[in-house]
Amino acid sequence: MKKSIVAFTGLLLLLGTFLSTAVFAEEHAYAAIEHTSAAIAQGKAGNASALVEHAETALKHAKMAESVAMGHLKAEIQSAVDELENAISAGNAGDTKIAVIPLEKALGFLQAGNK
Repeated sequence: MKKSIVAFTGLLLLLGTFLSTAVFAEEHAYAAIEHTSAAIAQGKAGNASALVEHAETALKHAKMAESVAMGHLKAEIQSAVDELENAISAGNAGDTKIAVIPLEKALGFLQAGNK
C-alpha cells in the first residue's frame, strides 16, 4: 500500500511540474507574440528604435519560453528566436522594411507553436 501511495504522489508531482512548465512557456510565448506584433507595427511606421526595443523584449520572452518548452512548441520557439535576432540586426542597421520580414516570420512561428 505504501508503494502505491509513493508512486501516486510521484506521478502527481511529475504531472504538476509538466503542467506548470507548459503554463510558464505559454505565458512567455504570449508576451513574445505581443511584443513581436508591436515591433511589426513600429517597423511598418518606420520607427527603427521602437522596433528594436519591442523585438528585444520579444526575444527575451521567447528565450524564456524556449528554455522550458518541449516538443513542437520548443522547435517553433527556436525558429522564432532566430528570426527575432535577424530582425534586431536589421533594425539596428535602421532598415525597418527588411526587419519586418523576419518579425512576421517570428510571429508565425510563435503563433504556430502556441496552438
